[in-house]
Amino acid sequence: MRQFVLFFPLLALVVISLAGTATVEAATGLNPPVKLVWHYYKVTNTCDDAETYIRHQVEKFYRNDSSIAPKLLRLLYSDCMVNGCDASVLLQGPNSERTAPQNRGLGGFVIIDKIKKVLETRCPGVVSCADILNLATRDAVHMAGAPSYPVFTGRRDGGVLNADAVDLPSPSISVEESLAYFKSKGLDVLDMTTLLGAHSMGKTHCSHIVNRLYNFKNTGKPDPTMNTTLVSELRTRCPPRTKKGQTDPLVYLNPDSGSSNRFSNSYYSRVLSHNAVLGVDQQLIYNDDSLEITQEFDASFEDFRKSFALAMSRMGSINVLTGKAGEIRRDCRVTNANYGA
Repeated sequence: MRQFVLFFPLLALVVISLAGTATVEAATGLNPPVKLVWHYYKVTNTCDDAETYIRHQVEKFYRNDSSIAPKLLRLLYSDCMVNGCDASVLLQGPNSERTAPQNRGLGGFVIIDKIKKVLETRCPGVVSCADILNLATRDAVHMAGAPSYPVFTGRRDGGVLNADAVDLPSPSISVEESLAYFKSKGLDVLDMTTLLGAHSMGKTHCSHIVNRLYNFKNTGKPDPTMNTTLVSELRTRCPPRTKKGQTDPLVYLNPDSGSSNRFSNSYYSRVLSHNAVLGVDQQLIYNDDSLEITQEFDASFEDFRKSFALAMSRMGSINVLTGKAGEIRRDCRVTNANYGA
């Protein structure tokens, strides 16, 4: 059984034992230097109840729409994995980060804007949009069944990033390409395999999988790694793309979860049975380490939950701005220089 560390040391690297004889080398803590603080706003006495205010708003939204969990997860991923967790993805503009093709269909902005307005009435100019996004995501996925993992805070908000700077990869890349991308962000194979498990919830556009259904690698045939029953089911929802301006329907990333948007380890069962919807997910079985981790998480939901807690904390610490870097936006949609303009 994998041995998980339940605390968060500043620097640690261990060989994690899996069920059986295989081992996977993976970090057990945040990458140094760790710039964030546990309960920053309470420690600094600047907004003692910031996390309570955020949680209350998330609970109100979640009761009406459980899809905010996968929406916020994707929004946070799209922010942290591009230029670091600086809330740049929240900025509006004709060529802003959120307009990039990879970010089509991003949701959750309304929730963050609402939370920011509440906090500005209670603690004006104190709580960053970057911290709000990290905390709100944690609270939403916890309501969906994930652990309430620790979110270190003290982030500041970054400036505008143009759409062409977005380097989020295609959902059809190989496991080697996926791992190289995660490693370029300071994450490892355990982080990658764990964070892809967020696909246990949410939806994707048919355009992201149509190649797997009809013309995989220009063969004129479906992806041979995809269960034929799943191919047939998805073809009823995703017709071939033959016309310009054709609609692009949404399908569930994990049909086992569907509209319930529950956080579970069934994603890993689907990967092992060749029932993953996205190509990048199915690829997990073609790397020895990610395969071992997938098998472990399929066997133990609790192991997945523990690893998810650490992986989210590690992703949430990528290239954060602290101290006097960046700013605390008054409105998450615009930089302070454009506030009120």
